[in-house]
Amino acid sequence: MAEAERIINTPDTPEDGAHQAPEQAADQERERAGRGRRIAVLFAVAAFAYALDLISKTLVVAKLEGHAPIKLVGDLLELHAIRNPGAAFGFGAAFTVIFTVIAASVIVVIMRLARKLYSFPWAVALGLLLGGALGNLTDRIFRSPGVFNGQVVDFIAPKGFAIFNLADSAIVCGGILIVLLSFRGLDPDGTVHKD
Repeated sequence: MAEAERIINTPDTPEDGAHQAPEQAADQERERAGRGRRIAVLFAVAAFAYALDLISKTLVVAKLEGHAPIKLVGDLLELHAIRNPGAAFGFGAAFTVIFTVIAASVIVVIMRLARKLYSFPWAVALGLLLGGALGNLTDRIFRSPGVFNGQVVDFIAPKGFAIFNLADSAIVCGGILIVLLSFRGLDPDGTVHKD
C-alpha cells in the first residue's frame, strides 16, 4: 500500500513545465496520450469482467438456483448455485458489511492509481481487480438480505475446492498479475526498479 501511495502522490508533470523545450513538451504529450490509452484499457477490462460476472450471476439465479447442480466435467467440476455472505471459502459470514467497505476501498484506490497509469500490464491487472470488485460489490449492495449485507452468488464448484464466481476469478487473476509485475520491478507509472 505504501508503494501505491508513493505512486499516487507523484506529480503529473515536472514543476518547471513552463520552461520546457519543444521536444520535452512533445514527449509529455505522447506520455499523456499513452496514459489515456492505458486508462481506456483499464476501464475496458473492468467493464468486460463486470459484464461477464453480472450476466453469469443473472443466468445462475434464473436457471440454476434451487435446482440440482449441473455436472460439467464428471465429478471434477460442476455448477452449483449458493449464496455466500462471507469472503472466499465462506470465511467471515458475520462481516459482510466489512467486506463491502473493503471492496469499495479497493475501487477508490484503483481509481486514484489510474491517474498515474502508464503501464499496459498494470492496466490489465487493475482492470481485472476493478471489474471483480464491482461484481461482488453489486451483490453486496443489491442482493438479499439487504443493502450492504447482500450475499454473493457463487456457482463454479471444482471438486475439493471452494465454490466461487467470475468476479472472484477476475480478482485472483488480477492479484497474481500484480504479484508478477511487482517481482519484475514494474510500477504502475511505467518505471522499473531493481531492489
